[in-house]
Amino acid sequence: MKKRQILGATMLGAAGFGVLACALVAPRRGHEGISARWRELSRFRYAHRGLHDNRTPAPENSLAAFRLAREWGYGSELDVHLTADDQLVVIHDSKLRRACGVEGVVEEMTLAQLQDLRLFGTRQGIPTFEQVLEVYEGGAGPCPPLVVELKTHGNNYAQLTEAAMAMLDAHQVPYCVESFDPRVLWWLRHNRPEVVRGQLSENFLLDKDSQVSAVRGLLHGALLFNVFARPDFVAYNHLHKDRLGVRLACELLGAPLVTWTVKTPEQLAEVEAVGGVGIFEGFEPGPLKAEG
Repeated sequence: MKKRQILGATMLGAAGFGVLACALVAPRRGHEGISARWRELSRFRYAHRGLHDNRTPAPENSLAAFRLAREWGYGSELDVHLTADDQLVVIHDSKLRRACGVEGVVEEMTLAQLQDLRLFGTRQGIPTFEQVLEVYEGGAGPCPPLVVELKTHGNNYAQLTEAAMAMLDAHQVPYCVESFDPRVLWWLRHNRPEVVRGQLSENFLLDKDSQVSAVRGLLHGALLFNVFARPDFVAYNHLHKDRLGVRLACELLGAPLVTWTVKTPEQLAEVEAVGGVGIFEGFEPGPLKAEG
C-alpha cells in the first residue's frame, strides 16, 4: 500500500510539474488576426542581417546587404539600437570594435558620431532604421517582411520599443518584432497587442560569449519568461532547438518556431519540414515558392 501511495504521489507530482511547465512557456492564445499575419510572414525566407558577406562590399546590416536581400525576394532579420540622442540605428553589437574597428558603445554615441564610422573596412556606414525600411518599401514587386530584433541596453526597453513602433507605423513594410529581452515583449503585450512578437533564446550555458548570468540563463533558456512575454513565436538557436522548453512551447503548445542561424540547405529544409522558419546565412536558398 505504501509503495502505491508513493508511486501515486510521484505521478501526481510529475503531472503537476508538467502542467506548471506548460503554463509558464505557453505562447499567446486567441488574438484575432495574429494567425493570419503569421501565415503571411512564414511565406518568406529571411536573410540574417541582410544578404551579406563581411568579405565583400555588402557586409552585415548594411544598406547594400538589405538591397541585395530585397532584390532577391528575401525578408531580412536586422538589429535595432537606440543612440544617445534617441535615434534608431541598425547594427548587431552594442560594442563597435568588431564591426567598425573602434572602441565605443552605440547607445553612448550620437547618430552623427556613428555616421562617421564604416562597417568591416568597406564604404558602407551604419544605417538608420528608417533607411532600411525605405529600402524594402521602395523595391520592386511585393514587399517581403522584416524580422526586427530590438537590442536593449540597460533599462531602455520601453523607450527603444516605443520609438521602433513609431518608425514602423510610418512605413508600409510588413514585419514582426523579436527580442532576447522579455521586457520588450511585455511592453508590446500591453501596448501593441496587434504586433506579432517573438521571444529570442538559446542554451546560454553553451554560449561561450554569453554575458547572461547562470541563473538568468537557465530561466531564459528554458523559456520560463514566456509567462510574462506570451510570445507568438519562439526564435531559438538552431543548434539548441531540441531543448525541452522549445519542444513544449512549439510542438505541444503550438508556437511557431524560428531558428537562427541556419547555415546549410539541409538545416533550412529540416526546420521548414516542421512548418518553421529559418533565418539563413552563407548561402542562397531562393525564395519560397508561392502555394498553388
